[in-house]
Amino acid sequence: MELNQLTAISPIDGRYRNQVSQLDEFFSEFALIKYRVIIEVEYFLFLAEKKFFKLPAKSKQQLNSIIANFSIADAQQIKSIEATTNHDVKAVEYFLKQQFDSIGIGALKEWIHFGLTSQDINNTAIPLSWKHCMEHEYLPAMINAQNKLVALAQEWKNISLLARTHGQPASPTRLGKELMVFVERINYQIELFVSVPYAAKFGGATGNFNAHHIAFPKKNWISLGNAFVEVNLGLQRMQFTTQIEHYDSLAAHFDSIKRMNNILIDLCRDIWTYISMDYFKQKTKKGEVGSSAMPHKVNPIDFENAEGNLGMANAMLEHLSAKLPISRLQRDLTDSTVLRNIGVPVAHTLLALKSLEKGFNKLVLNETKIKTDLENNWAVVAEAIQTILRRENYPNPYEALKDLTRGNHKIDKAAIHGFITKLKVSAALKKELKNITPHNYVGVHPEF
Repeated sequence: MELNQLTAISPIDGRYRNQVSQLDEFFSEFALIKYRVIIEVEYFLFLAEKKFFKLPAKSKQQLNSIIANFSIADAQQIKSIEATTNHDVKAVEYFLKQQFDSIGIGALKEWIHFGLTSQDINNTAIPLSWKHCMEHEYLPAMINAQNKLVALAQEWKNISLLARTHGQPASPTRLGKELMVFVERINYQIELFVSVPYAAKFGGATGNFNAHHIAFPKKNWISLGNAFVEVNLGLQRMQFTTQIEHYDSLAAHFDSIKRMNNILIDLCRDIWTYISMDYFKQKTKKGEVGSSAMPHKVNPIDFENAEGNLGMANAMLEHLSAKLPISRLQRDLTDSTVLRNIGVPVAHTLLALKSLEKGFNKLVLNETKIKTDLENNWAVVAEAIQTILRRENYPNPYEALKDLTRGNHKIDKAAIHGFITKLKVSAALKKELKNITPHNYVGVHPEF
């Protein structure tokens, strides 16, 4: 481990750095600077494409190279400029002007950042980096977790399981179906997530293209702004804005991730409980220690780590979604510092997904324990018996079964069959009732 990881204040940049280092492409200071450069260059090229000025053919390739070859040294140069300007976006503009001079198009450098305010850059750069992270990192990770759940559900689809409502033994179910509950929930939330646009603001100091319009009043700047944001950047431009983007869509993304995280917390707790009930054993690795004091222990640490990281992520997502859509009048600066933290809950969420994957791969089904619990809870077939007796118009079936199954006496197969034998019903009906067991009273569910 490098020294800077040992001395990092945040565990994201310390203990867990190696697991989430890929996120620095989207959320680091370097990434923010690079995405600002991308937006500035793309806007300049867009103006050239729309014939505001003539750009030498070779220059387009040179400008694309600035983006493709953007380095830490370039970012450091921009930070050095910022030390003088005390303005991060203006520092990017000055950096590009220097680059224009170096590639021989200095005469065109005043077209850089033409008519724009800094938020036209930030409110396109940040949603673009967010979009790229969601598409390349977050959504694939969620879909992989969902696919793993589907695979486990398929593997265990025929495993009968004692259900528990309020912690008490209840009508049996199947383990595979119980996992499909989470698959369905996650799938629905992913569909909601992808329906939310990656929104951007692009329209000058107060959203009205004031500077653009005064310089070129005959140009349709609304159409041009839409084309740049939606065609060139692949984002959705909001039509009526203040100096900043509304952040409502971004907040919707945060809330959607939070809901998915809540589903995963629910899953972690269920798996943890199954492990505590001995329904699952866990594979061990040579040299691993489960407890500093108790050698026998194999703790469900992966599901606990996942739950902890999901909780941390949700705490930040809650603040981000509540704070960002609120800003005084045309704009205050509270969004600026808050936006720099959007990668942190993503990192905690991805850490949780990695822990979940690790935990899933350790699970070993303990069918003996599962079957024993079913066999020890014959009282759960009372629902089935009384329902069939209702069908047959048998008097007071619920009350008869309640009297049988409540109390401290043991309810086993013999007790249930003894009750059935004494019923004043046909032999065929008694046979039907005796064929019901805790192992086969599992109902139906859609195929998966």
